Amino acid sequence: DQADRAKFLQFVTGTSKVPLQGFAALEGMNGIQKFQIHRDDRSTDRLPSAHTCFNQLDLPAYESYEKLRHMLLLAIQE
Repeated sequence: DQADRAKFLQFVTGTSKVPLQGFAALEGMNGIQKFQIHRDDRSTDRLPSAHTCFNQLDLPAYESYEKLRHMLLLAIQE
């Protein structure tokens, strides 16, 4: 839902709103910084982690969509 999308965006970028110019204008620590997803090869029992300075999401390779959704929702709620 919209609230979860805003929480997700806040979790990864540090802001709950998309820039007026769209994601192409998303800024990080050193200016324009694209949203990135990095694979985290450590345990799939870990929650996803984020680096807001770099607009980066570190995502374990979960075994299923259901586990991905569950772990991501847990991470953004904390």
